[in-house]
Amino acid sequence: MSDTTEKEPQPRRRQARGERRIAQLLQAAAQVFCTTGYTAASTNAIAREAGVSPGTLYQFFPNKEAIAIELGDRLMHEMREAYGEALAPVDPATPLEEAIGSAVDRFMAFNTDHPVFFALMHGPDIPGRMAEAHAQLHTTVIGRIEALLGSLMPDATPADVSRTAHVCLGVYKAGLELVLSHEGAERAAYVQETKDVLIRYLEPLTGRRVGNPAVD
Repeated sequence: MSDTTEKEPQPRRRQARGERRIAQLLQAAAQVFCTTGYTAASTNAIAREAGVSPGTLYQFFPNKEAIAIELGDRLMHEMREAYGEALAPVDPATPLEEAIGSAVDRFMAFNTDHPVFFALMHGPDIPGRMAEAHAQLHTTVIGRIEALLGSLMPDATPADVSRTAHVCLGVYKAGLELVLSHEGAERAAYVQETKDVLIRYLEPLTGRRVGNPAVD
């Protein structure tokens, strides 16, 4: 009995070491993908960034695409949680500026914390499985935006709400690209500019004025 007890922790320790190594490789891959893009990245460059041999990398991932898919899967799981919180329907009395500002802040925080997500998902050579998952995520996000707008535009038709949701997402993506290409005070300024564009666009559609609830 005691021999069995002594041996049990070993697989768990090996598993923990394996998870740490995978996390190390994914972190390195994120850095390489951000720096060079997916196409130019190589397993050798990822191994070098991680401080391991290519042979060690191949113990966990057979190729670059497998690394990108694992990284993308983990990030999309986090993003679904983040976007779900950011795009929950709001109290009708919530000022427009507050509702939009809160959602944009959550979106931007995720993407600035994980810039590799934008680099992978919006590149020209996204792996097939990731493209499918991203398309599903896009549909989910649009649905969430429509739900949020539905609470802000109760008198709008479903077609109007859907169109407005697509415009909002397009504005956000354009703003995000600018945000990610700047740092510090300039980054913060572009975040605010993105909020301002969305607020000014939605203000006449929702019948609200900035800083105030719905106008009678």
